[in-house]
Order: sequence, then C-alpha cells, then structure tokens
Amino acid sequence: MEVESFPDFTPAARQRWEPIPADIRHRLLSNVWCARCRHETTITNFSGAIKVNDLLLVGKCAECHGDVARIVEGS
Repeated sequence: MEVESFPDFTPAARQRWEPIPADIRHRLLSNVWCARCRHETTITNFSGAIKVNDLLLVGKCAECHGDVARIVEGS
C-alpha cells in the first residue's frame, strides 16, 4: 500500500500526517474497524481532513469496500 501518497488531503491534514513516521502511518492505516466486516481491516482510497483538532481519515475497507474512517487524535 502506498502510504506516502495523499492527493486528497487538506493542507492542514497533510501538515499533521507528514511528521508521523512511516511505520506508524502503516499501523494506523492497517488498524481500522469495519462495521460491515465486523473486524479490523486496512483503509484504502482514503482522504484526510482536520475535524475538531483531530486528523480524520475517510476511505474504503480493503475487503468489502464499505465506508470506514480512522481518527488520529490531535495533541
């Protein structure tokens, strides 16, 4: 999975995402709950935005292609 690519990130989201080490980014992206599959999955085709000081990643489940999201809490 291409972790370094983020064409649909807002500038603020990109600024928050870039300093996160690549191994941590990979863990964040591969540890997303899918309500449809009812287990942990990987988020694909994701975009990023800042919502209430948290980084919100919204994308698709790698298995069922349903909607999933991941919050990376701000400091």
